Amino acid sequence: MRTYHCFWLLFWAGQPHQSFLTSLSKRTSGFPEKEKVLVLSGNSRRDLHRSKRSWMWNQFFLLEEYTGTDYQYVGKLHSDQDKGDGSLKYILSGDGAGDLFIINENTGDIQATKRLDREEKPVYILRAQAINRRTGRPVEPESEFIIKIHDINDNEPMFTKDVYNASIPEMSDIGTFVVQVTATDADDPTYGNSAKVVYSILQGQPYFSVESETGIIKTALLNMDRENREQYQVVIQAKDMGGQMGGLSGTTTVNITLTDVNDNPPRFPQSTYQFKAPESMPPDSPVGRIKANDADVDENAEIEYSITEGDGYDMFGITTDKDTQEGIITVKKALDFENKNLYILKVEATNTHVDPRFLYLGPFKDSATVRIQVEDVDEPPVFSRPAYIMEVKEDVPINSVIGTVTAQDPDAAKNPVK
Repeated sequence: MRTYHCFWLLFWAGQPHQSFLTSLSKRTSGFPEKEKVLVLSGNSRRDLHRSKRSWMWNQFFLLEEYTGTDYQYVGKLHSDQDKGDGSLKYILSGDGAGDLFIINENTGDIQATKRLDREEKPVYILRAQAINRRTGRPVEPESEFIIKIHDINDNEPMFTKDVYNASIPEMSDIGTFVVQVTATDADDPTYGNSAKVVYSILQGQPYFSVESETGIIKTALLNMDRENREQYQVVIQAKDMGGQMGGLSGTTTVNITLTDVNDNPPRFPQSTYQFKAPESMPPDSPVGRIKANDADVDENAEIEYSITEGDGYDMFGITTDKDTQEGIITVKKALDFENKNLYILKVEATNTHVDPRFLYLGPFKDSATVRIQVEDVDEPPVFSRPAYIMEVKEDVPINSVIGTVTAQDPDAAKNPVK
C-alpha cells in the first residue's frame, strides 16, 4: 500500500485592509491570525486544481514600501513529515530568493528583507522545497507560488509636459476646445483609486474650464477680445485617489494665446484732412498721406483706400502703402491756381478681408473729407502768340517801329511785364 505525505504552505492570502496594515507593521515572526493552511499531496499537484477553495493557494500579497524596522513576514512552509527533530531542510528559490526573500531552513518561515516597490517589480515567482538533510533528497515535490506586491499611493500624478502652449481665435464660443492635458500615475490602476486621476483648474477662471476626467480645456467666457487681453496663463491640477482628500497631486501650466480675427473695422482718427499742393506739382506727385486705424493685425488690418466723390475726383488719385497701410494721395493732372484753387474730396477706407461672422460689428469701412488747397506759383510772363512774323523794308530809318509783341503775367497778381 502506497503512503502519501503532505507538504504545507502556510500563507496569509487575504486582501490587505486596515487590520492587516496594523498587525503587519508589528509582526516580525510567527503567524497572522486565521492563517490559511494548504496540504499539498506529495505526488499529485493536479488535485489542487480540482478542489474548490475560496482563496488562491498559489498567490498572496505584500504591501509595497513597508516602513517597519524589522523584516516583513511573508509566510511559512511546513511538511507533515517534519517531526521537529531537524531532519528536514526548507529551501527557497526563484525571484529574489536569498536576497529579497529569505527562509529559515529549520522552521520554514519566509521574510522579506527589503522595501518592495510595485512600480519597480509587481510580481515575484518563487519555488519551495523540503529535503532530507541526511540524504539530500526531496521529501515533497517542488511547489511554485506567486508574491504579488500590493500598491500604496506613493506616486503623484505627472503631466506629460511641464508647460503646454495653445492658441484659439478670439471671440470664440463658450465650450470651444483649447487643448487636452494628460497626467499619468505610476500606481496600480487595477487596485483601489491610487491611479484614478481627476483634473481641476487652479488658475484661469472664469475664462477657461477643464473636464475633470479627460483633462480637456475649453473656453468658459463669451467674447474674449484679443485687443483687450491676448495672453492667459492657466494652471491645471491632477489629483489621484479620485480627487478625494489625502490624494497626491501635480500641476502643469498652460499658456493660451488669443489669435486675431477681423472684428474691428478701420476708423479715421479725424473727420477732415487738409493739404496744400503747389500748382507747379507734376502729375503722379504725392500730395499727402492719411491713415485709418485698425486694432486688428496682419491681413485683418489690411486696408484699401478710394476716392468716392468730390469736385477733384478726376484730378487726384489715392493708393495704399502696403507696409504702413496709409493712403497716399497723388496728383493726376496739372493744377492751375488761377483756374481752381480748392478741391474737396471724400476718401473711404475699407478692410480687404472681411469676416462674415462679425458684420454685425460693422460697417467695416470709414470715410473722411480731404481738402486740398492749390498754392500759387510765380509763373513767367506768357506771350500772346508763340511766334510773330514782321516785315521791314531795307531802307527803313533807324528806330522805326516795325511791329509789337505782347506778354502778360498769368498770375493772379498781374504783375507788370518788361
